[in-house]
Amino acid sequence: MTKILIAGVVVVLVAIAGLFLWQTYLKKPEAAPVTLPEEVKPVQTTDTYASSTLGISITYPKGYTVNEAYAYDQVSPTKLIHGVKFVVPETAFAGTNLSVSDTGVSIEWLPRAKKCTGDIYLPGNVVALSFADGGTAYSVATSSGAAAGNFYEEKVYAIASSSPCTAVRYFLHSSNIGNYATGTAHEFDRAALLSDFDKIRQSLKISR
Repeated sequence: MTKILIAGVVVVLVAIAGLFLWQTYLKKPEAAPVTLPEEVKPVQTTDTYASSTLGISITYPKGYTVNEAYAYDQVSPTKLIHGVKFVVPETAFAGTNLSVSDTGVSIEWLPRAKKCTGDIYLPGNVVALSFADGGTAYSVATSSGAAAGNFYEEKVYAIASSSPCTAVRYFLHSSNIGNYATGTAHEFDRAALLSDFDKIRQSLKISR
């Protein structure tokens, strides 16, 4: 009986020793939990304007102000050219000679136009030229002027095949940098601004 008891104790001790050796030297360590990094969302740099009533959608840089009550009155004060305008943000051009009150891009319509050309959107005798970009055929006309130290530049891209006649107008209003005291203002980045305007124009989709 004593031999059986001793044998049982030996078996138990051997089992305990084997378990200790397995846990200490043979058991593979559990892998550390993998923590996946949180998804980094891209910073949104643009907004989209869409109107089912007007039948258009367009993408523009964040910060631009949308003016749906816009109307152009320089061709005729009694026959306004209606549209929607996207005005540049004040913060982006603070300290420059660019006027942020009226500089921007507008989408405009002339429903009664017999021929959709850029010149009908500008006052005076201007000549429209054909221009193609991204598969869209435009009729483009430009105009510029100056008054009391201010400069005005306009470029109209009429979409030749659109009905009613639809156009995209670039309007730049700046002042003479020489009129500022030294160090109080610098020239606005014209190339960067026009690049933004081009992207706005190229994003225009017409669904009517």
